[in-house]
Order: sequence, then structure tokens, then C-alpha cells
Amino acid sequence: MNFYLTTPIYYVTARPHLGHAYSTIVADAVSRWHRLLGDEVHFLTGTDEHGQKVVDAASAAGLDPQAFVDSIAPLYAQTWQRLGVANDDFIRTTEARHRAGVGELLQACYDAGDIELDLYSGKYCVACEEYYTDDELDPGDRCRIHKLPVEIYEEENYFFRLSRYQDRLLQWYADHPGAIRPEFRANEALGLIRGGLRDFSVSRTSLTWGIPLPWDTRHVAYVWFDALANYITAVGYGTDRSQFERRWPGHHLIGKDIIRHHCVYWPAMLLSAGLEPPAGWAVGGWLLVGGEKMSKTTGNVVDPLDLVDDVGVDGFRYYLLADTPYGQDGDFSVEGLIGRYNSDLANNLGNLVSRVATVVGKGCAGVGPAPSSDSALSSAAAEAVRANLAAWGEFQPSRALDATWSLIRATNAHLEANEPWKLPPGQQLDRVMGDALEALRIVAVLCWPAVPSTAEEVWRRIGLGGSPADQRVPAAAEWGGYPGGTVVTKGAPLFPRKQLA
Repeated sequence: MNFYLTTPIYYVTARPHLGHAYSTIVADAVSRWHRLLGDEVHFLTGTDEHGQKVVDAASAAGLDPQAFVDSIAPLYAQTWQRLGVANDDFIRTTEARHRAGVGELLQACYDAGDIELDLYSGKYCVACEEYYTDDELDPGDRCRIHKLPVEIYEEENYFFRLSRYQDRLLQWYADHPGAIRPEFRANEALGLIRGGLRDFSVSRTSLTWGIPLPWDTRHVAYVWFDALANYITAVGYGTDRSQFERRWPGHHLIGKDIIRHHCVYWPAMLLSAGLEPPAGWAVGGWLLVGGEKMSKTTGNVVDPLDLVDDVGVDGFRYYLLADTPYGQDGDFSVEGLIGRYNSDLANNLGNLVSRVATVVGKGCAGVGPAPSSDSALSSAAAEAVRANLAAWGEFQPSRALDATWSLIRATNAHLEANEPWKLPPGQQLDRVMGDALEALRIVAVLCWPAVPSTAEEVWRRIGLGGSPADQRVPAAAEWGGYPGGTVVTKGAPLFPRKQLA
């Protein structure tokens, strides 16, 4: 099955921060799970490089816009590589393939009669790149998201007639229940549509840093027809029709603050162009620091690479994925990060791997026994697999990891109950340790999307060849796959305990 997954593309006015890392790691973990399912996965991320904010940031840095974006965009690609993100593609909106696709999309909507010239005057937030009405602003005409005063803009623009699409969008969502997850986020999108749709600007004449409209080069494409189009231009729209038809429609992983643009504007644009809307959206909350969303404005930006230096890549990934149910806001803290690291990784998984290797080394001559077919752990393993299938299918990595850790806890409890370190070499010891090794094998498969390096190391230590990445669920996670007769190695602690600085 084809599975095409995207993150939002990130604006290149600053270096990547923790909020960007959260979205990208969730997308990476979901895409890895679909690889385990045997799907043909294509995972996209990238950078948004046009618009007034970029011009302003480039000017402040003493650079022309192209030189500025060329200095920032690679930082995102490098950060994702450092965080173990295995994206298949990285799109930049300054690329030729993107420019070609944006032109084709604009022309298709123009030819459909849905883009028309008009004069607009309104209150505009530069940071959001969005016009707002009075009732959408805080006192003092301040943007509710960025807390900055809006500006009065008036200029000739081309407008997309979104107002024509209310009934078509409502009907499409009625025909595609569950397209937006979690459900309460879908209710937000439907509320925006039912509340009435206003046309939105698709061009600027006051700006030259952008993609010219194909029928009127005095105008450049405004953010939504430029940025949102990346999801189709990256898979061949405008340049490679066969690839586009193979990949599209895709799933979008987005933040709650861009629901209007992704779940209202974007499907309407696609319908206008005669294209299928996305296969679905998974809408996440914000990672808050001190109760506020991370932004340069509030000065609470956290560099994800600083945290990796403290707890390692997998320790960092695990905390982001396990600590917050996807769709809800989460509270980031160093105390929470270290607490999760010590309790779940060092005490539970790390301790289990170490004690199993130690007992097998002493009581089984370092060779892992095969599991029993009627183990008490087999039902716990089956439940962990079932729960993982359901949770990942709902874009809920925290639930999937909780299910996997339930098997880890059950295995630790199994060892405590049977005390194999007190047993002499023989059949009873082999049975207990074979079952524990089989549980670890299944854990390695199930946790690979979240903590891939750790999963591969567990796999290696219990004597298995290849990688968990080569396995296919659910078959590979069924009880009884550990062959026995393999050499088990102990190694250094997987997760040495950490202390708060």
C-alpha cells in the first residue's frame, strides 16, 4: 500500500527549534511504523522560503533573500539527520520543481474561474501572513497567536473564491469521516467551514520575492498557493505526472494553528484544480515552554540539539513521542525529560536488557534459549502488538509506546516472580530466559519506529542478524520468533541514569 506522509514546511527565518523537532519526529516515527507494515512509504519535509518575513529577515542579516535562505535551509536538513529522521525527500520552495508545480496549480484554479482580480484593504499580521477581521484580533488590534499589532495593507490582489466551496467541502468531509484526527480537531475545521468562508488573497504586487503568476507576472504567488503546494510539487505535480499519480493523495501531519489553511483552504484549492484532497490530516497540539508556545517573540525557543547532547538521540525522541498524546498540548521541561529517561529507558528497558544478558551469560553459557509456546508472556505480547496496530493507525505514538512498555513491565515482573538468577542451569531456567528473550525481540520490533538505534542494539545483543527494520508486522511480532541458540552479549548500559544539572 502507498503511504505518503508530510510535515509542515518550516519557515526559514530562524534555526529549527523544539516545536519543529516534535512534528518531524512524530512524522518520522509514523512513517517508520508504516515501513514495518510493508507499505511503500514516502516521507516529505522541507522549508518555506518565500514571503515578506524572509525578505525582512534577510535584510536584517545583510543578505539578499536567496543567500539568506541558502544559509538557513541546510540547518533543517542537518538537524533532522542528527535526530535520526529518515525522510525520503526534502523540498525547498525556491526549487525549480516547486516553481513549475505552483504555476500549474495556479493556472488550473484560474482556468476554473476561481481566481479573480480585486482590491483589498485589511488588517494583516505579517508573522501569520494572514488578514484578520476585528473579531479575530485581541484588544489593541493584536494577533492572537503572535501577540503583535497587525498592519493595514491595501493593494490589488488576485483572490481565490473560497466562499464558493462551503457546500462542497462539507459534503467532502461527510463522505470521508475520520479524515481529520483526532476527532475534536475535525470539529474545529468543520466549525470554520460552517461559520462561513471568505475569499483569500493569492498574490502580492508589493513583493517580488516569490513565484510570478503565470498569467500576470506583475504579481507573485502569496503564501498559501506557494507553501501548501509543496505537498504535490514534491511528488511530481507539474514535472512528473506518473510519480504524482502514484503518490497522491498523501497524509498531512500539521499543528493546530494551521487547521484553517490545511483543512479548509487546501482541499478547496485542490478541488478547484480538479485534484483529490489529501487522504487525511493528523493535527497535533503545541509543545509549551513555561505555558507558552515556542517562538522568537516570546524568547522561549529550545534548540533540540542541546537536549540530544544530554540524553542522546533516542532518549530525546522517546520523550517527545511518549510524553504527550498527539493532538493535545504538551508541557516541555528538562525535569520531565530526565524523569522519563530514567524511569522508562534506564530503569525499565535498560535494566531488562542488562539483567537478561547477565543471567543468560551466567546460567546459559551466554547462549539464548528458545521461548516456550505456552508462556504467560505470550498474551501480554499479543496485546502489545494489537494496541500498537491501533495506536499507530490513529497517529498516537504515546499510546503505542505505552503498549510496548507494558510488555517490558510484564517481562520485568515475570523475572521478579521466577527469580532466574537463583535457578541452576537447566530446563526451568531456559524456559524463563527464552521467554524473556522473545519478549525483548518483540519489543525491539515494536519500539523501532520511536527509538531505532536502541531497537537495533537490543536486536544485536540478543544475537539476531539483520535489523528490526527488516521485519514486517504483525507477523514478525507474533510469539515464538526467537530462534534460540544465538549468542547473547551484555554490553554497556543502554541508558546510564542521568542527574539534573
